[in-house]
Amino acid sequence: MSEMNEVTINLGDRSYPVLVGRDILHKTASLLPSSARRVAVVTQEGIPAQYIPEFPGLSVSVHTIGVGEDHKSLTTIASLCSQFAQHGLTRSDVVVGVGGGMVTDVAGFAAASYHRGIPVVHVATSLLAMIDAAVGGKTGVNIPEGKNLVGAFWQPSGVVCDLSTLDSLSDRETRCGLGEMAKYHFIVRENLNEIEFDQRVARCIQIKGDIVAADEREGGIRAFLNYGHTLAHALEIDTNFSIAHGEAVALGVLYAAHVAQQMNRISEDRVNQHYQVVHDVYGLRRQLPEGLFIQSLIAAMGRDKKAVDSLTFVLDSVDGLEVVPGITESVLKGAYKDFESRLATV
Repeated sequence: MSEMNEVTINLGDRSYPVLVGRDILHKTASLLPSSARRVAVVTQEGIPAQYIPEFPGLSVSVHTIGVGEDHKSLTTIASLCSQFAQHGLTRSDVVVGVGGGMVTDVAGFAAASYHRGIPVVHVATSLLAMIDAAVGGKTGVNIPEGKNLVGAFWQPSGVVCDLSTLDSLSDRETRCGLGEMAKYHFIVRENLNEIEFDQRVARCIQIKGDIVAADEREGGIRAFLNYGHTLAHALEIDTNFSIAHGEAVALGVLYAAHVAQQMNRISEDRVNQHYQVVHDVYGLRRQLPEGLFIQSLIAAMGRDKKAVDSLTFVLDSVDGLEVVPGITESVLKGAYKDFESRLATV
């Protein structure tokens, strides 16, 4: 058994541990509040049954949600809350989300909504969930107008990241996590590929934890965690989620580099570094999906959560990432043209 790392998300009296290691699912029960008498496990079709931890002495119900972004909806939240009520869940009990990023987003939002908030613990079984979705308390679901536009901040009581569960991931799920991992290279400007993968997972969690501790509700630097996501979410919406989230984020990171270059914020060498990390370190090479129109993408990007009153991106600079409002359509179109041309050569 490899060494277990414990990363603390420091939020004062709401601080919680994130346990990272192999074969540690049995640690989940220790993270439950002592008041809990009932456990509502929220999981998903396709998640192996052996990934659901045991909770001796507690009444456990299992609630399975559908696969696909269509099920990341308010309808699913309403259904889960009804099931919680039927199971007799009270404010003293607990929800446990077992699965990938979609499961932790949905389980967290259901827990935040039911009885106006009951405890939640996450068991992250995908790389995306471990380094992004399960940590930090952002929960939410989609509506037709955009991704994750309805949700709540609701911190878990603890998170378990059993790295053994990554061995069963599909290639698509692996790419989803690697796209998120790539962005961390630019958030902290570190060569994360120089450390072993298991330690890199823990390092990404620590980076996110430090940012969340400094800016829990995304009023400032927490927006850096959305590096690459402005185009990514637009791509997902405009392709009806046919593109894997991590692939969309990887493309979004590259596009953001071109936007920054268009605005003379970074050099061509820095753009090349983005391609080196995304393409060479993580092997996330793909063309843009066919049938896209930049005007439609710009409209979708305008609905991004960062866009308060103008088109807003997280962009690189010689001093690091910054939130940059007021980006013009001409800049976005010029960057997109450069982006398409560059992708055609790789």
